[in-house]
Amino acid sequence: MLATFVSEQIIDTVAEELGASEADFQMTLQELEEHQAVLLAYLFSDNFSLFTDKEREFLLFLVIVVYESMKRVNGVPKAISEEELSKAEEENWALLQSVKGKGFHERLDVFFQRTSQEDLLAFAEDALSDIEDGYVTKEGREAIFVAVKSVVDCWV
Repeated sequence: MLATFVSEQIIDTVAEELGASEADFQMTLQELEEHQAVLLAYLFSDNFSLFTDKEREFLLFLVIVVYESMKRVNGVPKAISEEELSKAEEENWALLQSVKGKGFHERLDVFFQRTSQEDLLAFAEDALSDIEDGYVTKEGREAIFVAVKSVVDCWV
């Protein structure tokens, strides 16, 4: 079953709410822990050991916004299995490796051709575009995007 499209308006509202309220963020994180144990284990796995603390926190924030946005439109997303997350991540890395583009945005274009959730991907891309904010290194951007895209793939 295809998930209903999650609009930019919903995503922006969720991001603002979770960014403004530590209590709301913690409540959603706790819900994620209850319903998505595999996903949380993935986010804190060795896959991301080279990330800075800020990058890991930022990835968690992005995934929580995606989770809450999906939940508001489609109900609680199904629990992600280790196998489907691993498969999605592997496919996304292969897709990224096949791209010849040089710039960050140019390299991500291929992902937008293969999704029903363009606004969720655009949210992640936009959030990762401003590396001057100190949250994400240039090296971490693509890896964070692939992680978020892989999670989205598991829920659509």
